Amino acid sequence: MHSIYEQALGANFHKLHPRIQERFGFSSRDRVASIGSGKMDSIWYNKLAVLPLLLGTNRHIMFPQGGKQIPFTIENYAFLDGYGRETVSWIRSFRFPGKLRRFDATMIYSRERSRIVDYMGNKQHLAVDLDLSVTENGGIRIRSGDQRFYEGLIQFRFPRRLTGMADVCEWYDDTTERYRISVAVTNPLLGNIFRYEGSFTVEWRATRTVPLDVRPLREERRE
Repeated sequence: MHSIYEQALGANFHKLHPRIQERFGFSSRDRVASIGSGKMDSIWYNKLAVLPLLLGTNRHIMFPQGGKQIPFTIENYAFLDGYGRETVSWIRSFRFPGKLRRFDATMIYSRERSRIVDYMGNKQHLAVDLDLSVTENGGIRIRSGDQRFYEGLIQFRFPRRLTGMADVCEWYDDTTERYRISVAVTNPLLGNIFRYEGSFTVEWRATRTVPLDVRPLREERRE
């Protein structure tokens, strides 16, 4: 079974750096997890966006806090969700002094949309279309598109001017033998909202089950 990222990129997947192919190339059948640990050189947020960032904190969607040299972990597990969809977790933990912040997401490949859909937060209320591409240095670039909100019978698409658009780049640095990541979230009205950048190493773990705190509290059927 191909990983959801190989399904999305097709033949371009093999243009990725071998270590990036490894990190984005596993599926639930492999029964492994990619556990990264390192530091974010800097984390920054726009103080004008404190209210929406606060609203997302309890749902593990960004947060209004910044700093430098912040210890960081990222847990990527591949599993089948309750609807039988191939799913990859993105559990990012930032250890600020006296406070642990999380930024959670689970991703699937939607055949209906022919792209990856990112369910952000721990209750999958927000579904975001993602566009993937390969960078010149063999890294992977992920940019967010349309965003939809789901809660019970309620569903609607957010106007672009009210959303945060993410631009994520991850690549492998052969010199330092570390993965590097850069994330920037912008808004048409406020400009830069949230960003962070840093580096990490990866440990591969054999796994038969996915920890409960990795799975979302609620799964959304609609893509």
